[in-house]
Amino acid sequence: MSIGLEALRGPAYKVLGPLIRWMVRHRIHPNLLTVLGFLSVVGAGLLYHLDHVRWAGALVLLGGVWDIFDGQVARVGGTASKFGAFFDSTLDRISEIVVFLGLLSLYNRYGRELADVWMVYVIVLAMGGSLMVSYTRARAEGLGLDCKVGLMQRPERVLVLGIGSLSFGLMWGGLVLKIAIILVAVLTNVTAIQRIVWVQRRASDVPVADLSLRGQ
Repeated sequence: MSIGLEALRGPAYKVLGPLIRWMVRHRIHPNLLTVLGFLSVVGAGLLYHLDHVRWAGALVLLGGVWDIFDGQVARVGGTASKFGAFFDSTLDRISEIVVFLGLLSLYNRYGRELADVWMVYVIVLAMGGSLMVSYTRARAEGLGLDCKVGLMQRPERVLVLGIGSLSFGLMWGGLVLKIAIILVAVLTNVTAIQRIVWVQRRASDVPVADLSLRGQ
């Protein structure tokens, strides 16, 4: 799946290029775009809590668009910085947690038709898997390895949850949304395992220069 999205990245940048250059000309800071993306996804979490699943899906996708813009504006405008990368990654993790909390609220309502206790465990698994996907990449990068492998990276998570929510909402008892969440739960954890194996194959015989790194 990630291969398909990588193939779409070039055409997407060409379509968005004029708008990206307009933002650069008007000195729109990428950190502002990062905050807009964060607010969009936090809004999605609130809308899941309020049962407005289609609108939540729209905001999840909008957050993904802002995520594209902040990185490209930083690159094209020459404003990329280590803090900007840290800030973007940190807000991405917080916003994902908020989305999953919103989904937990959606399914954890006893006495309502949609209430489904087993989905609570699936959502927790999806949240944990999503955080582990990000952690394994960050930890590998801290050791000097560019680990971007895996079936369910952040763009895939955004598309699966966003399109599943926006297109179908709670139709058929929320069946499509449940399938989307289950896919994220399973494939994020598979991706984390893929990354562990990838790093093991490349670093198992490489000594750590600073033993303090092992406890981070």
